[in-house]
Amino acid sequence: MPSLRVVLAEDSVLLREGLTALLDRFGHRTVAAVGDADALPGAVAEHGPDIVVTDVRMPPGDGDDGLRAALALRAARPGLPVLVLSQYVQRAYAAELLDSGDGSGVGYLLKDRIGQVEEFARAVEEVAAGGTVIDPEVVRQLLRRQRDPLERLTPREREVLGLIATGRSNAAIARELVVTEAAVGKHVGNILAKLDLPPAEDTHRRVLAVLAFLSA
Repeated sequence: MPSLRVVLAEDSVLLREGLTALLDRFGHRTVAAVGDADALPGAVAEHGPDIVVTDVRMPPGDGDDGLRAALALRAARPGLPVLVLSQYVQRAYAAELLDSGDGSGVGYLLKDRIGQVEEFARAVEEVAAGGTVIDPEVVRQLLRRQRDPLERLTPREREVLGLIATGRSNAAIARELVVTEAAVGKHVGNILAKLDLPPAEDTHRRVLAVLAFLSA
């Protein structure tokens, strides 16, 4: 993966410096690090980063200011990769991110995930490349709340859809489940059919499947 230029928004000085050092460790460069949501748009406009990494809760309002700034940036710059960090599972936040633009190039991770440095770095790189990454804990909570139309899926298909939501490719899912990539492809085809997502040129069916998963 080529070196990424990152704009970072995090109000905790210690975490901001830690994230900067972590990104540097994996060969990426933090071109701007800001401590409040109001400074984020200016930093993005000035530096034109490959990805924005932002906390959900940020000054000045100490509510979901970071998320709102990220969504506004996505609206103004379609396709801008954004990885949002949160202290707690907020299903609505993940759904809003996935619903922004065409749903690609977005990620939602719990801050605890940062401690798993390789997984965090993989998420940054996946989102920057246009992928979609949802924290496994969010996926686990959603799996316990399945409702129709997901009830039509078999346990294995729900497991595959959960892994899709965490940003895994078919090849990565095959390795994790110790099955062939062809078998995963068959499961994905079944999932899309059962969720009534036929092929279409102007939609990303995997993202729509994850949206159905999040809203169930």
